[in-house]
Amino acid sequence: MKVIYKITHPNDKIYVGKDLTETLNYVGSADSKLIERDFTAEQMRDFTVRKQILWESEMGGDKEINLKEVELIKELKSNNPSIVYNQRPKFKAVTQAGL
Repeated sequence: MKVIYKITHPNDKIYVGKDLTETLNYVGSADSKLIERDFTAEQMRDFTVRKQILWESEMGGDKEINLKEVELIKELKSNNPSIVYNQRPKFKAVTQAGL
């Protein structure tokens, strides 16, 4: 089973990723240094994350999984560096003309 998952950290920031290997304890490849900046040493001593499966497929090919991952990252805005941990695809802030 191939899945797209969401990891929620104690500060409510999220990371969206994919697992092509059906590994229960896989929690992605978010940049550890990026996450560590948000927590004190004491907070890191007792640290709980939540993993939720957002989408799954038994038959999907790698291309379909990759497209779905990007779609969900954009939908959840989990690539906005000010609030979450995904770094790709690059976040494009929406601006309003004239502001």
